[in-house]
Amino acid sequence: MGAAGAKKRGAACVAIVLSTLSAGCAVGPDFATPQAPIADAWIEWRNHSLKSGPAEYRDWWWVFHDPVLDRLIDAAYAQNLTLLSAGTKVLQARAELGVAIGELFPQKQALSISTSYNRSSNATTPSQGGNSSKLGNFWADNWSAAAVWELDFWGKFRRGVESADATYLASIASYDDVLVTLLADVAQTYIGIRTLERQIAIARENITRQREAVRIARDRYKGGAATMLDVHQAENVLATTEASVPQLMLQLRTGQNALAVLLGMAPGEIGAMLAPSSGKIPSAPDKVVVGVPADLLRRRPDIRAAELKAAAQSAQIGVAQAELYPAISITGGFGGLASTASGHNLAQAFHPIGRMFTVGPSFKWNVLNYGQITNNVRLQDATLQQYLVDYQNAVLVAQQQVEDGISKFTLSKTQARYLARSVSEARGAVDIALLQYQQGTQDFTTVLTSEENLLTAQNNLAAASGNVATGLVAVFRGLGGGWQIREGKGFVNEATAREMRSRTNWGELLSPEGETPPPDPGLPGPEDRGPTIRLPEW
Repeated sequence: MGAAGAKKRGAACVAIVLSTLSAGCAVGPDFATPQAPIADAWIEWRNHSLKSGPAEYRDWWWVFHDPVLDRLIDAAYAQNLTLLSAGTKVLQARAELGVAIGELFPQKQALSISTSYNRSSNATTPSQGGNSSKLGNFWADNWSAAAVWELDFWGKFRRGVESADATYLASIASYDDVLVTLLADVAQTYIGIRTLERQIAIARENITRQREAVRIARDRYKGGAATMLDVHQAENVLATTEASVPQLMLQLRTGQNALAVLLGMAPGEIGAMLAPSSGKIPSAPDKVVVGVPADLLRRRPDIRAAELKAAAQSAQIGVAQAELYPAISITGGFGGLASTASGHNLAQAFHPIGRMFTVGPSFKWNVLNYGQITNNVRLQDATLQQYLVDYQNAVLVAQQQVEDGISKFTLSKTQARYLARSVSEARGAVDIALLQYQQGTQDFTTVLTSEENLLTAQNNLAAASGNVATGLVAVFRGLGGGWQIREGKGFVNEATAREMRSRTNWGELLSPEGETPPPDPGLPGPEDRGPTIRLPEW
């Protein structure tokens, strides 16, 4: 009953002190999200390929209906090392928040125990009866517990918690931004690989066709119906096409290596994941939902991260301003002291006769700071202004990225439609030119020109088809889609969490599935910050 009563009294004292802290003022500005220039609609909102309805774009890559791409996305989310590094930064920011919360409580605590053996000099000291005596050799011990608690009258520590909380949420938004970028990079790299594979297949198809043209030219030369010039020209075109294959293979190998790194794999291990290949470039749907520009403010992780960084910096102004005011602390100590001199014993350090205690307020004011604190406040304010501008710029850049993606998607679709007709016509021209050359009604220059036109048109069509797909990926990247797949999951994988737990006591911050998800599983914002006064985290 006594222990329970002491625990209740201790909790009551903490509650009283925390209530006192919360009643105090907090100097410095309260953060408000700045206004940012944002358009009412997209430039091409009337384009028949665009729709403005609501959408979240969680699994936007599904629109391509490509199982290989789906597997690559899953592997990248599970294994990418850049994303894993961003996840550990979330843990770092969460631990820093715990440090800031601890500052609300007694900032200095010490428990000390010491024992010493003392040898006195041979000098005598006068005793009470006029006789002299020697102190002799003796043991001494003392123990003490001391604490210094700076009360948060001006909100310095509460602003510190506010700043650390916003920094923690910003690290989550930054993680989401890395995830959005990763998913788009994987899709665009994959589409680039399929585009190159298609162009290599086109080159090989044309090599077969051009070898037939060389054979025809040689046969006509041997028959006296043509000159050696036709043979040289045919060989020249063939060699040029053959030389394009190694260059395309080089680009393909580079793309495969880049994709392997995105998947957290060593280059050369990606081949099995890319097979079986359909030989087709992923095709985009005819229409895509793009919403309105204002949606970016709630969906783009980089915009939220910029906003939260500004909120964290705003609280730092209050931390700096609090240094202009006096610091009031409560200092207390309790302990015991005893020695074996004069017939005493060491155990008296724990008896009332040897106990001592001190308690009282202390006051400190940096009155002669020579402008250092004032200029530090100015420094923090200028940094905040920089972050506010960065936020506004992030909103503008986000709109630019979406507009660029929309333009690439819609205009490449138009280009591909024309190029498809161009390829069809060029293929017909090659067939007619070869037939007429064999019949002797056309010279070989017409054949060469038609072959070159066909190869160019086919390559351009493949590139445009790839641009349609990558343009759509750019739209989804710009809209901020894909980060939603981490909802309810940890920021580090289980292997990493297990490794970290083996080194350090992470308490409840690392659940068996990894880092504990934030209270709100959505994209974090300033409204998700917790209370500035909380119990310490052990």
